[in-house]
Amino acid sequence: MFPLFILWRTVNSKFSSPLAADANFEFTVTNAIVAPDGFSRSAIQAGTFPGAHIVAMKGDTLHINVTNTLSDPTMRRSTSIHWHGLFQDRTASEDGPAFVNQCPIAPGSFYQYNFPVGNQTGTYCHLSTQYADGERGTLVIYPDDPQKNLWDVDDASTVITLADWYHTPAEQLMAQFKADGHEPVPASGLFNGVGRYNGGPAIPWSVINVVAGKRLRIINISAFAAYTFSVDGHVFDVIETDGIATVPLTVSSFVIHAAQRYSVVLNANQAPQNYWIRTPMLLTFMSNTVDKQNVKGILRYAGAPIADPVTSALVSPVALKNGGSAGMLQEFQLATLINPGAPGGSAPADHVIDLDFDAVSPIWEINGIVYTPPDLPTLLKVINGATVASDFNVSEHTFILAQNEVVELRIHGADHGITHPFHLHGHAFDVVQSASGPVNYVNPPRRDVVAVEQGGVIIRFRADNPGPWFLHCHIDWHLEAGLAVVFAEAPAAQRQGPAAQIISPQWLNLCPAYDALPADLQ
Repeated sequence: MFPLFILWRTVNSKFSSPLAADANFEFTVTNAIVAPDGFSRSAIQAGTFPGAHIVAMKGDTLHINVTNTLSDPTMRRSTSIHWHGLFQDRTASEDGPAFVNQCPIAPGSFYQYNFPVGNQTGTYCHLSTQYADGERGTLVIYPDDPQKNLWDVDDASTVITLADWYHTPAEQLMAQFKADGHEPVPASGLFNGVGRYNGGPAIPWSVINVVAGKRLRIINISAFAAYTFSVDGHVFDVIETDGIATVPLTVSSFVIHAAQRYSVVLNANQAPQNYWIRTPMLLTFMSNTVDKQNVKGILRYAGAPIADPVTSALVSPVALKNGGSAGMLQEFQLATLINPGAPGGSAPADHVIDLDFDAVSPIWEINGIVYTPPDLPTLLKVINGATVASDFNVSEHTFILAQNEVVELRIHGADHGITHPFHLHGHAFDVVQSASGPVNYVNPPRRDVVAVEQGGVIIRFRADNPGPWFLHCHIDWHLEAGLAVVFAEAPAAQRQGPAAQIISPQWLNLCPAYDALPADLQ
C-alpha cells in the first residue's frame, strides 16, 4: 500500500516583497478529533484543520520542517508531503510521493523539505489516503500577476477549498474497496472545511464577503468527488487553471475535478444581498447516504443581513463583454495567456506513449500493469545508476524519457462511466485534445490535471526537468489500486552535470529509518 502524501496548494498572497527570501515553517502532523460536518471522528491534521496555510513570495526558498507524531492505529502513521503543482527543478527529492521520490517519514521523526519555488506562481495542491483523513493544506505564492487590474481583493479570504469527507478512516475504506470494488461514498462535502451530512446538525455555512471585485481561488482537495461551481445571479471570468494564467473567459459555471484549481474574477455588481455559492458534488453513481446538492457557501455583499440566501440557482441576465451568453466552461475553450502553443507545434512528437487503462476489480491497471511501489524509491535507484527500463521492476511501470524531447501522451479512457483526473508531477502540460473538443496545437489549455473520460485525451510536454515524475489518477482509491506510471526523465542528467539532483544527508536517512519500523507502521 502507498503511504500517504498530502495536498498543498499555492496561490497568491496579500503580502508582497520585491526580494526573494528564505521562508521557514514548522508543521506537526498529528491525530486530532474533528467534526467539520458535526460528526466527531479521529483524523489527521497538519498544524490545523482543515489545513495549515503557507504564504511565500515568488522566488522564495521554502524550508518546511514536518514532524510526524501520528499514533492512531486506525490510520497510517508514516507519512510524506507532496507539494502539488510545483516543478521541483533539481529538487525531485522534495516532491513527496512515497517510493517514487522519497521514503516516508517514520512516526516520531521529522524531515525538513527544502526547495526554491522559482518563478512559479498560481494555485497548487495534493492527495492520498491520509489526505482523505484530513492531512492537507494550502500554500500561497504571491506573484506579480499579469492580470492584476481585473480585481480588487486577492488574499486568504478568497481561497475556496472543496473536499469530500468520510466518517470512516481511509484505511478501512480502502480495505472495503479492495473487497467489493466499489469506491467509498463520502458522508458529506466540505466547503472551506465545513459541511452538513444527512441527519446531521445545521453547521453554519462558510461565508465569502464581497465589496467590489474579488479573485476567487477554487481548489478541489477531494479523494474522489468532482463539483460544479456556480454563484447565484453571477457570471465570472476564469483567468487561471492549475497555476497557469489563461485568457479571461466568461462563464456561469465549471466542473472542477479532484486536484484541479481555478481562479475566477467575480465582480460584485448585483443587488447587495446574500447569494448561494453552489458546489454540488458530482459522483458517478447514485447514493442515499450523501446529499450531493448540500455542498455550498454564502457570497455576502457588504451591508447584507446575516442570513441564509433565498436566491435561485438561475443566473440573472448579465451583459457580457463579447455580447454573448455565458454557459458552463468547456475545457477546450481555455487558452494559455503567456507563451501559448504546445511544444513542437503540430509536428510529430519525439516520443509518443499510448496509455490504456482499465479496471479488473478491485485493481486498476495501465497497459495491463498494476503500479506497485518499489521497496526503494525510484529516485534512489536512479542516483545509484538505474538508467534503462529494465533497471526497474515491471510493477514500477517506469518509462524512460530523453532530455528535452517532446513527449505526447495519448491517454485512452475506460468505459466505466467515471471521469479520471490524471495529474503529472514535475510539469505542466498542454491539453492538445480535451475529453470533448477539437485537436489544438496552437493555443491549447495548459495545466497539470486533466479529466479523462471514455474518449480519452492527448497531452504534450517537453522533458526539460530531469527527475522521476509520477503520472496518476487523482481519485485516491484508484491511485491506491494501481492507476499510475512513473517517468524517469533523463536518468544520467539526474546524477551529474548542471541538472543533477540536490540530495541531502537527511533525505538519505529516511529509508533506513523507515525500514527499521515494525511492519504495522510501514
